[in-house]
Amino acid sequence: MPEGWSWCRLRDLLNVCSSKRVLQSDWKNEGIPFYRAREIVKLSENDFVENDLFISKEHYLELEKNYGIPQSGDLMVSGVGTIGKVYIVKPEDQFYYKDASVLCFENRNKMLVSKFAKILLESSFVQLQMRENSKGTTVDTITISAAMNYLCIVPPQNEQVRIVAAVQQAIVKVNEIQFNKDNLHSTITILKSKILDLAIRGKLVPQDPNDEPASVLLERIRAEKEELIKHGKIKRDKKESVIFKGDDNSYYEKVGNNVNCIDEKIPFELPEGWAFIRLNTAWELISGRDLSPSEYNDKNDGIPYIIGASNFKNGHISLVRWTPVPQVITRRGDLLLTCKGTIGEIAHNNFGEAHIARQIMAIRNIYSLNVDFLALCIEYSMTKIKQAAKGLIPGISREDILNLVIPIPPTKEQENICNKLKVTFSAIEHIEKSLN
Repeated sequence: MPEGWSWCRLRDLLNVCSSKRVLQSDWKNEGIPFYRAREIVKLSENDFVENDLFISKEHYLELEKNYGIPQSGDLMVSGVGTIGKVYIVKPEDQFYYKDASVLCFENRNKMLVSKFAKILLESSFVQLQMRENSKGTTVDTITISAAMNYLCIVPPQNEQVRIVAAVQQAIVKVNEIQFNKDNLHSTITILKSKILDLAIRGKLVPQDPNDEPASVLLERIRAEKEELIKHGKIKRDKKESVIFKGDDNSYYEKVGNNVNCIDEKIPFELPEGWAFIRLNTAWELISGRDLSPSEYNDKNDGIPYIIGASNFKNGHISLVRWTPVPQVITRRGDLLLTCKGTIGEIAHNNFGEAHIARQIMAIRNIYSLNVDFLALCIEYSMTKIKQAAKGLIPGISREDILNLVIPIPPTKEQENICNKLKVTFSAIEHIEKSLN
């Protein structure tokens, strides 16, 4: 303990008391504000609260005359639930408070500067005593007897004043740092969105006119499909989509024998050598199926069971359930997407076979396109995907995903874009980690 400081109990410094009980039948819609713990918590955090409850002026004056009311410099402390939040009564304040829910720490002997008393009561040293001595059965509660016995440490009054000034200066600096940190987080979010936008439009890496154009890649995919159809491995899709640009610079889609202008579905102009396709042109979609609790376990028995968004974290899957009776299988290389409840979580399957629940879709790469680039396309389309959600528990359909219009760059450029983004986002993530 520093020279000139003293140990004492809280009862030596402040008088802890409660209010006279005010019946609910005496609550009014206007008059003198009546505070519960929730209002004191709000006042302690921002010095402002919208009053919900009141008592009449006559009732307030009667309480003031017979029992006393909080005075300027007293400390109002939330005593139930969120305990230990402190508000200093101002000279202009006029209110009453709920018994047991709020305690008044009367500062009438002025041994403590009120602002220092607030610092003392909100210190981890005193807050720990509050929590350890709370007597609530279902919620934390501060009792008068427990509060009076809190162990405290007291500096001389002049030093209390200096401590208050130093703390206030530190808080200003901390708030400034937090404000700048929040601004930087916001800037990073905007930056990542802008980089993604540039990538998906073909403006992140330079175009190479020697790259094989996407149209050749798509012709190769169509030839592969014809071979699979010929050997009976897949059926011909009578609604297969072909998107092309007409001589009038408008975009058209041919489905069967029908050709329609789809300019309103085209999000931006493409660089030379790129093409638009529907997602279902080159990708297969596997919908999940739920298992009953008896069909899965947490003992690593079987293959992983991916149940929903709770398994997704920062683009990775956490494995916590397994099933020996899988029915719908995702495999390594699939892109996993949550489609019900929490929509839009994305993760790569880099762990192998797993069963997926109904809340998840697996987008399968069947024609050796770049799965990382597809993930960028899905992320870019996320606002549109979420807007398509329907139902009390929001969900998206297979068609919402299969019918997405996505850009396809030349194969080499897909790889270059993804490599550039990995380097760029790695640097941004390093900044984010340093902020945290």
